[in-house]
Amino acid sequence: MVVRSRRRIDVTRLPNGPFVVELDRRKGLMPAKYTIGIDLGTTNSALAFAALDAETPEVKLLPIPQLVAPAMVENRDLLPSFLYLASKQEGSTGAYDLPWANGRDFALGEMARRQSAELPDRTVGAAKSWLCHSRVDRHQAILPWGAGDEVPKVSPVTASRRYLEHLVAAWEYAHPDAPIAEQNVVLTVPASFDASARELTREAASAAGLPDDLVLLEEPQSAVYAWLTAIGDHWRKVLKVGDTLLVCDVGGGTTDLTLVRVNEEEGELTLKRVAVGNHLLVGGDNMDLALAHHVAGLFAKKGVHLDPWQSVSLWHSCRQAKESLLSVDAPKKHPISVLGRGSKLIGGTVTVEVSREPMLQLLVDGFFPECLVNDKPARQRASGFQEVGLPYEADAAVTKHLAAFLQSHGTDEEGPARPTHVLFNGGVFKADPFRSRLLETLKKWFPDQPPQILEGIHDLDHAVARGAAYYGWAKVKGGVRIRGGTARSYYIGIETAGLAIPGAPRPLRALCVVPFGMEEGTELDVPSDAIGLIVGQPAHFRFFSSATRKDDQAGVRLQRWTDDEIIETDSLEATLPKDDAIDDHYVPVQFHTQITELGVLELWCVSTRGSGRWKLEFSVREDAGA
Repeated sequence: MVVRSRRRIDVTRLPNGPFVVELDRRKGLMPAKYTIGIDLGTTNSALAFAALDAETPEVKLLPIPQLVAPAMVENRDLLPSFLYLASKQEGSTGAYDLPWANGRDFALGEMARRQSAELPDRTVGAAKSWLCHSRVDRHQAILPWGAGDEVPKVSPVTASRRYLEHLVAAWEYAHPDAPIAEQNVVLTVPASFDASARELTREAASAAGLPDDLVLLEEPQSAVYAWLTAIGDHWRKVLKVGDTLLVCDVGGGTTDLTLVRVNEEEGELTLKRVAVGNHLLVGGDNMDLALAHHVAGLFAKKGVHLDPWQSVSLWHSCRQAKESLLSVDAPKKHPISVLGRGSKLIGGTVTVEVSREPMLQLLVDGFFPECLVNDKPARQRASGFQEVGLPYEADAAVTKHLAAFLQSHGTDEEGPARPTHVLFNGGVFKADPFRSRLLETLKKWFPDQPPQILEGIHDLDHAVARGAAYYGWAKVKGGVRIRGGTARSYYIGIETAGLAIPGAPRPLRALCVVPFGMEEGTELDVPSDAIGLIVGQPAHFRFFSSATRKDDQAGVRLQRWTDDEIIETDSLEATLPKDDAIDDHYVPVQFHTQITELGVLELWCVSTRGSGRWKLEFSVREDAGA
C-alpha cells in the first residue's frame, strides 16, 4: 500500500510480518557515460556535464535550445525559469514548437521571461519558491497566482517538472546516444529546503524522466565544489586546518547560509559541513518587488495609479531593469513602462526612468544594511510583499539574517561563529556593490581577523550546475568531497497521556530520533519507554527538525522549545496497516533509526509485544552530502 500526503511514505507488508518499503531503482544495462549537474533555479536553470571516461573532470555547459520569440529558437546557456501559458488560439499556430515537440500551447525560457512583463497573468515565475510554501497545496493548479479563471493554471510541481523536461529534452537532443535516465545525475536544491520541498523536487524530477537514483545536493555545497573545480589542488594552500568557510548564497528566491570547516584526517586536509541556516525566502525576487514599490511611487507622481494587473507587470519589468542597471556596463538610467489600462490610456503605455545610483542605494541599504553582529532580524510581518502570495521574510536585511545565523552556531564562551573565508554564490552577488557591503560588514564584526574572500568563481550563473557535475564525477572517480552527516537533528512529536480538557490539546513532547551529524551507513536504537503507535485507522504524525541543537542525542525528550530552536515540518495524515497478529489499534513500540548508504533515513517502529515493524522513510541524502 502506498500512502501519499505532504510527505510521501511507502508502506509494504511482507509475508513474515514487517511493513517495509520496496524501492525499484533499476537503470539500463549500459554504464553511465556522463555525470550531469542540474541547477533548477528560481530565476534561471542550467545543465553542466562531464565525461566519466576522462582522467580529470572537464566540466562543460549544455547549450539549451529555447524560444526567444514566437517560432524563433536559439541556443542559450541558461534557461530562464519562466513558463508562459498561451491561449488555445495561440497554441494552434505552431508558434511554440521546438525541435523535439510540436503543437505546444506553452513556452519556456527566454520568451516566457519576456512575456512576464507584458502578460504577467499568463506567466509563471518563482515556481521554486512556491515548492517550499507549505501553506498552499503544491500539487494544485494555482499558478500564475491571482490569474483569472480564463487563464490555464499549473501547480508548482508541474511547473518545475516542465523546466526539467525541457532540460532532459535538450540533453537527449544533443546526446541521442546517452539517455539521461542512464547517466549519473545530480540535482541541486537550496540547503534551506525542508523535507517536503525536497521530496516535491524529487517527484518533479522523476516525472520529467530523470533517474530515480539521482542525488540531491545542497546548492551552497555545490558552489564549494565549483570553487574546487576552478582552483584545483591549490585549495590546500589557500585553506588550513581550523579555517571556517562561510558560503553566502543569495539567489533569485532564497538565501542559503552554510559553514564548512577545514579538518585534518590522516595527514590530509578535509572539508566538513558543520552548519546550515534555516529557510530564508529573501533574494532577488524581493529586490524586484521592493524596486517595484519604489517605481510605483514614481508613477503616482505622474498621476498614474496602478491596478493589480499593472503592479504584477511592473514587478517583472523591474527585474529586467535591475539586471540592466547592475550589469558591468550599466547605463545611468533605465526606462520602465506599463501598458495603459484606464479609459484614457487604452492602447498606450506609461513610462518612467529609474536612475542607477538611487536604485543602488535603495537595494544595498535595504537588503544589506550596516548592523551589529548581535542584531537580529525583525519578526513583525510587513504587509507590503503579500500581493504576490509568497511568505517573504518579514525583515529583508540579509546582513541581519547572517548575524543571527552566526549567533546561533557560535558558543557562549567564544560568541558568534567566526568565518575565516567567504565564498559568494547566487545571482545577487554578480553585482559588486552587494559583495562589497557584505565584506565591509563582516570586517566590522571581526576586525581582528577579517574574513577573506575566496576568488576563483567568475561565472556565478553556472557555478551551481558546474559544481554539481564535478561532485558527481568525484563521487565516481574519486576526489575531494564535503563530509558532515545529517545537517539537522530530527524529532517526532509524542502526545502526552493525561485527562482531556475541553478546548485544550494534550501537551506535545519532541523525541530525538536522529542526532545531528549522524553518518550514512549507521544505525542506532533510540532509547525510550514504549510509545503507543496508532495503526489500522487514520492518525496524525508530526515531525520536527533543528539546525542548532547539535548536542541532542537519540532518545532526548524535549518538553518545551522555542521556534528558533526547532521547526515543524509538514505533518502527515496516514493510516498504517494493522498487524493481524494483534487485535488492537494501539501498539506499543520503540524506535530504531538507520541512515542507509543511499542517504535515506529509515525510522522503524518496532513492536515491544510482537513481531510487527513499521517504517517511516524520507530522504536526507541532501543533508548528508553523500
